[in-house]
Amino acid sequence: MTKILPILILSFSHIAFTQAVQAGTGPRAATPAPQIEAPRDRVFHGVIKLEVDASDMVHKIIHVRQRIPVQKSGDMVLLYPEWETTSHAATQTVADLAGLSIMAGETKLEWQRDTVNPYAFHITVPKTARELRLDFQILPASRGLSPDMLKLQWSKLALYPAGWYLRNIASAASLTLPKDFQFATALESDVVSGNQISFKQTSVEKLMDAPVYAGRYFKRVELTPAGTAVSVRLNMLGDSEAAIAITPEFLTRYQAMVATVPKLFKGQPYPHFDFLVTLSDTIFSGGGAEHSESTEINLPANFFVNPDAQLRIASLHPHEYAHAWNGRYRQPADLWTPNLNTPMRGSLLWMYEGQTEFWGRILTSHLGFMTRQQSLDALAMDAAFVSARVGRQWKSLQDSTIDPVYMAGGKAAVRWRDWQRREDYYVEGVMLWLDVEMLMRERSSGKKGLADFAGSFFGGGKANSAISTYTFADICKGLNQLVPYDWAAYFTTRLQAHDASHALDGLTRSGYRLIYTDEPTDYFTKMEVDAGTTDFSHSLGLTVNSKGVVSSVTWEGRAFRAGISLGARLLNVGKEAYSDTVLKQAIKSAAVSKEAIELTVMEDGKTRSVAINYTGSLRYPRLERIPGTVDKLEGLLSLPVYVGG
Repeated sequence: MTKILPILILSFSHIAFTQAVQAGTGPRAATPAPQIEAPRDRVFHGVIKLEVDASDMVHKIIHVRQRIPVQKSGDMVLLYPEWETTSHAATQTVADLAGLSIMAGETKLEWQRDTVNPYAFHITVPKTARELRLDFQILPASRGLSPDMLKLQWSKLALYPAGWYLRNIASAASLTLPKDFQFATALESDVVSGNQISFKQTSVEKLMDAPVYAGRYFKRVELTPAGTAVSVRLNMLGDSEAAIAITPEFLTRYQAMVATVPKLFKGQPYPHFDFLVTLSDTIFSGGGAEHSESTEINLPANFFVNPDAQLRIASLHPHEYAHAWNGRYRQPADLWTPNLNTPMRGSLLWMYEGQTEFWGRILTSHLGFMTRQQSLDALAMDAAFVSARVGRQWKSLQDSTIDPVYMAGGKAAVRWRDWQRREDYYVEGVMLWLDVEMLMRERSSGKKGLADFAGSFFGGGKANSAISTYTFADICKGLNQLVPYDWAAYFTTRLQAHDASHALDGLTRSGYRLIYTDEPTDYFTKMEVDAGTTDFSHSLGLTVNSKGVVSSVTWEGRAFRAGISLGARLLNVGKEAYSDTVLKQAIKSAAVSKEAIELTVMEDGKTRSVAINYTGSLRYPRLERIPGTVDKLEGLLSLPVYVGG
């Protein structure tokens, strides 16, 4: 009976389910959620008015009042922005919005959050209503606010009606800052009275693309000579006056950058440009974001006085500036959206971010943010990164362009990064576009290169130029007009590759090859200091922080196969207490004795011994000239040779 009973129960259940379906008494699908009107390219009548009070630095609460002209009565949907252009992902959270009240005249309107899309609010507008009045708060806690500084993103502070392109909706914004705060933004001010600012009317699209940085410690420097048609300004905010004391050397580099990059891209698509730079150890540290008429660059407080400690982000300055052309003036067609609630697609991020990162590397050297040798050593680390990316076996570079959609904004903890891959189009893009540069030079007898492409593809923009989108076919056509070649097949092969056979072609064409030596370059050592780790990636296959905790493990590398995982703590090397010096000596000794390296590790509260069978030397990447070849990197890093500077 014990073997028959489960079968009988299953049979009875199947009969009951069949009878329920036939009788119409089983589970039913929910009623479809109300439709949200798709954006249309049409006229919006009136001006959305936005009043923001960011003066409450005690509670760090932002108070917002909004006035939205009614276009028609009846059903209406208000949207809170979800997607961010700079992250290429749905990284905004509507959870910060609280206390929403909507009035039409003296009537308080009941709103209903969409049950499927929490960023959408359904209301019914009375026939007599001419304007909606919204009141709410944004509760950002410490995000973007400190006692001495704030970063204000308009996309986090406003709702807008569904059914329109944001470029067609006019807006007029005003802002109240904390007392004694000065501010910087690409928006044009209308009236400034104390800590209250009203800005000139613009479109909602442009408003969302123009953040405001403000702070107690503030300095502004004009980077373009007096009388220049297009003004470029450097706005610095810091934790102290000392943090924003820019050195003459850095000021010279910024001035050279704003003179050189427009020459490279043949034009200036903005009426003016603002660098919004924070130097802080409390908020915003370490990153950047691109906009049409400004760029955000967030640096450690000691950046100007200790630049070598931040070489990892040295290319951030030209990278974000170059995005004014590649990314904002010209955008991938599937990445551009008519509003900030339409999903973005990043199929061309290997161009948008990859080529921009390439120019960041080249400009960093040319402008003096890094020395020529540091630039070569950085390329060596890029090459080592790309060639060791084992995740390419299952995940192509093209697939990685979808990463922001499900990995950005803390959506995924990428623990095994070399296997999972995350936004590899940045570093792999450097190697890809280096090869394109060298292939163009090769096929044109040195007459054409990526500088020519940058000028023809991104050039021609003038003040307030309309956004121009591009496709994969446009990229190939633009290259083919300069250097005839089957670029479509070229890119497809590399974007869909599952091995590293072409990964370093650009180095080879430039007269260099990647090698490993037992002594690190100075640049490599500084990267270790900056990251707070000792990097054994290319030998044992792990990195270790200052406390002996394993911070990364190479997928199926030697440490992986020995049974060491992320988070394990190294206690001993043989009979000696762990230190990076002791482990390095053990590697050198094993290379001679050919014996396994014995480690004592603690993991999950238990101590155990592991043996790593590695008898090679310490390995650090660097570039070596290929004998008998022409050094083409020298010409590339001397950028003025190519752009006429």
